[in-house]
Order: sequence, then C-alpha cells, then structure tokens
Amino acid sequence: MSTRNLLVELFVEELPPKVLRKLGESFSGVLADSLQGSGLLAAGAAVTTFASPRRLAAHIENVSAKAADKQVAQKLMPATVGLDANGQASPALLKKLQALGEDESAVARLRKEHDGKADILFLDVTQAGASLQEGLQKALDETLAKLPIPKVMTYQINDGWQSVNFVRPAHGLVALHGAEVVAVTTLGLTAGNSTQGHRFEAKNPVVTFSSADSYAQQLADEGAVIASFDARRAEIVRQLQAAAAAQNLKPIDDDALLDEVTALVERPNVLLGQFEQEFLAVPQECLILTMKANQKYFPLLDAQGKLTNKFLIVSNINPADASKVIGGNERVVRPRLADAKFFFDQD
Repeated sequence: MSTRNLLVELFVEELPPKVLRKLGESFSGVLADSLQGSGLLAAGAAVTTFASPRRLAAHIENVSAKAADKQVAQKLMPATVGLDANGQASPALLKKLQALGEDESAVARLRKEHDGKADILFLDVTQAGASLQEGLQKALDETLAKLPIPKVMTYQINDGWQSVNFVRPAHGLVALHGAEVVAVTTLGLTAGNSTQGHRFEAKNPVVTFSSADSYAQQLADEGAVIASFDARRAEIVRQLQAAAAAQNLKPIDDDALLDEVTALVERPNVLLGQFEQEFLAVPQECLILTMKANQKYFPLLDAQGKLTNKFLIVSNINPADASKVIGGNERVVRPRLADAKFFFDQD
C-alpha cells in the first residue's frame, strides 16, 4: 500500500498550561498506537508532537491509505455439531456460514483443530484491511477518551442542541494525508485543512495547509505560531539567556516554570522589567516565590546568586514599542511585592 505523511490537529479555545506537554505527548502517542493497531502504520514510524495553548497536533510519517488484507481463522463450532455422520453440513453450520457471508461451498474449506477436548471447525477467511478514514476515526475516538484531562467541561456544539465533553471548547479539526483531507469527525467538528493562527500577530488569521508536511512552517510563517512545544521552549531559553547576559545577570533556573510559561504563549517575546530597590530588603526567597508563582516572571540573579531588582517577562506579543507591555507588568508586580514586604515587616 502507498504511504503518505499524516497531520492531525485539534484547535481548542485554551488548554490548561500545567498539563499541556503531557496532553500533547498523549495525543500523538495514542493516535499513532491506534493507527498501528489498525495496520495503517508500521512499527517505529516517526511521530512529531505539537502542543500550544490553542492546539494539539501530531505529524505521523508513512501512514497507509488502507491497511493490508489479512487472513484470519474464524472459529465456528464443534465438528460434532457442524457435521453429521456422513460429513455433511448441519443446518446450524450453514446458518453460521451464511452469517459470515459464505455459502455451502465453504464447507470444503473447513479445517479441524483439536482444542484438547474436541475437534473444532475453523474457516480461514480474508479480512479486508481498514481504510484510513475508518482507522483514523477509531484512533481519534480512542485518543480523546484516553487524554489525561484533569477535569472536563460540558458545552454545546454549533447546532445548539447537542453537548460534548472536553477539556475546553474545540473549534477546529485538521486531518491531512499528504494534501488530501481525511473525512473524520469529533466533538461536533468535521475535518478540514485550515486552522487559526496567533490571536494578534498572524499574517493570515486563517492558515490553510498545502500538505501535512507544511504544517509547522506555514503556522510559523503565516500564523506567527511556534507549534512545537520543545521548539518554543528552546526559543524561550535562548531569549532568556540573551536578555540576562545583556545585563550581566542570569535568570533563575526553574524547569517547571519554564514548562508552564511555554504552555502560555504561542510566539514568545522576552522583555526586561524592574522594580524598586527598596523591595530587596525582603528576603529574596519571598520575592522570588511571588514573582514566579503569581506572575510567571523569571527573576534575575547576579554572579553571586543574589536577587536583583530586574526580572524577565515572557510575553505572547511582539509590539514595535514594548514599553506599555513592560510598564503594565511592572505595575502589576509592584503590589505583589508590596504585599510580601508588608507581611514580612509585620511578622
């Protein structure tokens, strides 16, 4: 069977950041396992996971349009029930064969196997391989049922009558085998070949894919979205290190915070903010916890590991003039630090 690469994307309103990476890995993993179980995917095929705040997607290489037919042994009944003393088919056997789409001529193809107690009649039949539409529909259903969603919500789909359950409302479904759309459905959605780009910065609000293989590049070029969680995380690390080095400082090392921030943005832009020196009178552990837990900022430390009054913001927009974004974040963090200072002074 000829093979092509497959791309499946589920476009969702907002995905929970603390479990986004796990959701993405589960989405692509279960999808690939199910396709392999249907005979549409060879073992060891390359699978690429994509996960952003608004999408779960998987790119799977060498997916067949149809699984190969296979021979299966159909167990029928004990020989003493299916055949009379003269070896002729009984009415029960003929009825069983009819249910399988066979006629009396199939009796000549029967074979007996002893199961330790009695001779059993078997018929070797050719089972047609699943089509990609059948296999992918089954895989989608299984995948959504197995996603590690901490809490689902119930919402109405577009017809206004039916309700579905998912982590957040889903608004789009892409399924491409090469350049062809695979007609599958889920959560009240029918698969197509287009999705939405970045909320504010997409060159084209709707990105229409030319093929499964152009997914990541088109989203980046037209939609201003870095679809890969790992690529987006690496870009944030690069920007954090560059911004900190420009100040001769270093960002705090926190993998959990990095994962969470990666799950909050689709196009990261690291900005430098600062607060008043007077807050540094508070133990730095309090200030660091406040900035990380409440604001998702990366505090900056000096060469001795001492907290400075500067911090890094991972923004989801990249305006020509970032002063308002920086100023807004500085105004937000100030009351947080003031609260920390107040409780420290009181205690």
